[in-house]
Amino acid sequence: MTSRTISRTDALLDRFLSGLRALGPVAVWAHGSLAGGDYQEGRSDLDLIAVLAGPLAPRTVWQLARLHARLRNEPLAPLLHCTYLTPGRTTDPERRHLTWAHGQLFRRTVTPVTRRELHDFGRVLHGKPPGALLPPVPDRALGAFVVRDQRDFWRPAVDKAHLWRANVWVDLGLLTFARATVTVRDGRLISKREALDELLALGAPSEVVADITRRRYDEGDEPADEGWPARRAALTRDYLAPAIDGLVTSYA
Repeated sequence: MTSRTISRTDALLDRFLSGLRALGPVAVWAHGSLAGGDYQEGRSDLDLIAVLAGPLAPRTVWQLARLHARLRNEPLAPLLHCTYLTPGRTTDPERRHLTWAHGQLFRRTVTPVTRRELHDFGRVLHGKPPGALLPPVPDRALGAFVVRDQRDFWRPAVDKAHLWRANVWVDLGLLTFARATVTVRDGRLISKREALDELLALGAPSEVVADITRRRYDEGDEPADEGWPARRAALTRDYLAPAIDGLVTSYA
């Protein structure tokens, strides 16, 4: 990261942590690209987990909503996502926790992938480390989760042709598949950048991999021919359908 990247990102994190201090956080951690070394300012999300002393009473929820509302005009603020846990409710990966993301509060789980990221390379922004509050994620549980995610979410999505004209579906669909493959094969997590190299080794269409690389890492959205989005969607779906089926058959 450049000094400009560090200063802009850290300025937002400092403001967030300062605002959170009134709620007495036990710990605040970063995961995802911000912790794993693949962070791209202005493109990558700032994925955070905060453990509050709890309980998350209505007044606490109101305070959190106000904190995020005060930050909404800060550079990068739309990319800051935070899930809020309490010490007595960290063990169950199926439990849904209060989360701020995409400009609103809702509830979602802290998945086994996120939990393993936190244990393997989570960045401690405040307080206790993840190992002090989160149970470890066994390889078997991690592998079962990523296979289930491919089978139950991504494989049905491949059949919905209209989705795959959008960059986000092409990018995440392919990158998530590559990362899932490495996780169940080798028992480790890889970055999105590493997943691009893995996609080529897995036989993904090179034109599409080059397109993702250019948009995510090479500073630009070059004009493409009019037919490219439709052709890219077809290439991606034609690859992912049998690839996911093969992964699920091999590892389920």
